[in-house]
Amino acid sequence: MKLLIVDDIETNRKVLRVTFQAEGHTTLEAADGLEALQILEREPVDAVLSDILMPRMDGYRLCHEIRSNDRLRDLPIVMYTSTYTSPADEKLCVSVGADRYLKKPAPFAAILAALEEAIAMPHAVPRPEAWHEVEVLKEYSDRLVGKLEHRNIALAEANERLTILDLAKSDFLRVISHELRTPLVGLFSVGDLIFSDMPASDANSSLQGIFRRSRQRLLAILDDALLLTEIDVDGRQFRCGPVGLPAAVVSAIKGASEFAESRQVTFAVSSADLGVVVAEDDLLRRALRSLLETAVKFSSAHHTVDIAHEVVADRTLLFIDSRGLTISSTAAAKFFDVFSIAETLTPGGDLGLGAAVAYRILALFGAAVTVANRDSSGIRLTISLKTAAARADDDNGLMQD
Repeated sequence: MKLLIVDDIETNRKVLRVTFQAEGHTTLEAADGLEALQILEREPVDAVLSDILMPRMDGYRLCHEIRSNDRLRDLPIVMYTSTYTSPADEKLCVSVGADRYLKKPAPFAAILAALEEAIAMPHAVPRPEAWHEVEVLKEYSDRLVGKLEHRNIALAEANERLTILDLAKSDFLRVISHELRTPLVGLFSVGDLIFSDMPASDANSSLQGIFRRSRQRLLAILDDALLLTEIDVDGRQFRCGPVGLPAAVVSAIKGASEFAESRQVTFAVSSADLGVVVAEDDLLRRALRSLLETAVKFSSAHHTVDIAHEVVADRTLLFIDSRGLTISSTAAAKFFDVFSIAETLTPGGDLGLGAAVAYRILALFGAAVTVANRDSSGIRLTISLKTAAARADDDNGLMQD
């Protein structure tokens, strides 16, 4: 059997496709009624299995369009829905020409049986005029509006719950950050006192350096975690405008220098004329610093992290190249994932929150960052930012409209 599956949810289509193909059937897929009609114009099929509530053209209208088409009117149609589940919904399916009606979820055997019955049964004379009957049309409209209103209310309630949970998560992390930061500051102060009383020596100096870097890392993780919650809860609070990229890069290099020096890595900028981009100044500097420190983790000692740029159309591309170490394809796929913080993705240990934070910060400005192996000796972080000139052009265009 060659079957056309029509459903706006990709996962639903995939499950049906895999199941039918495993039984030796051929499948085609469409995300709504309009796409289904386009496929039917060029591909013959044995039957149609369609959802009802879909964008652009729903299952009722698709059924009517098939029954109104001289070439397609005898095509077997099975409606398969989790939204339109009342007896009146089933009656309306029959009125517009469906052969069989199923409620989701249904066992595969029941779906297959309904399709086989629809194919084998003698088809009644198509009734395209049913669509024009006032009673059917009114019932169709009322039910569609009712289902959409019900779904909108459910979505609004779900969104409200998610917002409450997000705010609760943010408040919880703020409290945890405060409660952690207070004892940590005490511990750091005690550590400073201990080191101040220790005799000067290379070994003690090395220990003090480890202590200082560990302190900075702990505090940075707390700050990054808080920033992530603020971005997730309300990204609109961050306002962007023209930002000079050279100053932002210089500031980021300054902030990342101590970490780079601890790994005997330096920075080099190919050009000081980097232009002006659309961003929020402080957050852009923070994102760039995080990405520079990430590049340092992929650099061997005594090597340089190179920073270059290129302007392509309305975008400024900033390239950060490490030297010495590469990344596996598995690690690259989850490089900016928050949950990869504890995984050993870099030769120097875990990746940390820096890359994930930078990724989300840049998204606030309509910017993006990607990672790839530059060659066999390093990675390249590519940051795509909107130029300030392009932003001005967009604003002028909106005013003209």
